[in-house]
Amino acid sequence: MTAFSLRDGVLHAESVPLESIAREFGTPCYVYSRAAIESAYREYADACDGREALVCYAVKANSNLAVLNLLARLGSGFDIVSGGELARVLAAGGLAENILFSGVGKTEAEMRQALEAGILCFNVESEGELDRLDIVATSMGKRAPISLRVNPDVDAHTHPYISTGLKENKFGIAYGDALRLYLKAAALPGLKVTGIDFHIGSQLTQIEPFLAALDKILEFVDRLKGDGVSLAHIDLGGGLGIRYQDEELPAVATYLHALLARLGTRRLKILLEPGRSLVGNAGLLLTRVEYLKHGEDKNFAIVDAAMNDLMRPALYQAWHDVVPVIPRAAAPQTYDVVGPVCESGDWLGRDRLLAIAPGDLLAIMSAGAYGMSMSSNYNSRPRAAEILVDGRQIHLVRPRESRESLFSGECVIP
Repeated sequence: MTAFSLRDGVLHAESVPLESIAREFGTPCYVYSRAAIESAYREYADACDGREALVCYAVKANSNLAVLNLLARLGSGFDIVSGGELARVLAAGGLAENILFSGVGKTEAEMRQALEAGILCFNVESEGELDRLDIVATSMGKRAPISLRVNPDVDAHTHPYISTGLKENKFGIAYGDALRLYLKAAALPGLKVTGIDFHIGSQLTQIEPFLAALDKILEFVDRLKGDGVSLAHIDLGGGLGIRYQDEELPAVATYLHALLARLGTRRLKILLEPGRSLVGNAGLLLTRVEYLKHGEDKNFAIVDAAMNDLMRPALYQAWHDVVPVIPRAAAPQTYDVVGPVCESGDWLGRDRLLAIAPGDLLAIMSAGAYGMSMSSNYNSRPRAAEILVDGRQIHLVRPRESRESLFSGECVIP
């Protein structure tokens, strides 16, 4: 669905004009659409109809409790990468038995926390983690359900920082080591082998890399069965991209039907880990123009949002559309949209054709994923408010941080 659209010359979030949100809550702030999140989830659920499957939302994309609660009420599982994310999911009403624990650096304390909660599965990413988890589970009198995240060494054709399936990446277990480690895991008293996992990257726009990885993993699954290790589930990972600019993307149903067709008659439960594709285009960052600075070589639109609010442009040179909330009829000029942070890399959009004036509101689009969840307090800037829109209703789901909160946990010494 279209979460954000122009109505009567004003950009709206569902049925709420963005200017009214800015007036009530100030800027910068994140604005999310409930209907868009729910619609995106149902695309995955509907595409899996008739299969034993669980959609496990990747919490790292957007970890706001309201977002997690919406998905939990729809029946979503969750893919986490830290003890903090586990605590968030449980606080939001998520079920422990629907939680996958991924990530390369799980601590002993996090393992105990997850075992006590009774999570669905640990996605193990190294032999050292395998050994540690066995020791921890045995000491607790438990058996930890595990899958190994097997690295298929497939090029996902995405940004190097979000490619995760190549042999030079830090993630997963090398394909050549996987058989030995599965046989080892099957013999350890504190572990219960339940599945296999792979994830090759993020913001993927083509189906072919997914299929190449799955073919390699299924070949390995059949080999495992021949060696006496039967699996209950296969985790197909996540990574399907969204449209930021002009990307051509397969529909969720097309992508999933192609993957599911490869499974043939294998009786494996399907787990999925979508993140960006559930929330990315369901959110935007609302900001206000503070100054226009015209120069001989460059024009700058200086806004009150910055790289600490939305890191993706500075980190990945990522594109986000920049849209005036109330478009002007004046002739546009080319601007770099930048923030007030003291870094040359503090920009949100480069070379954008805009007709704007100081005080105007701008919407930084497609910011629902890896926006607030990657934000920081750099330059002692309070983090933005978060608002969830539901039709005509506006919910403040995270207030703007106060300046005092920035140092409330600190002290001076005598």
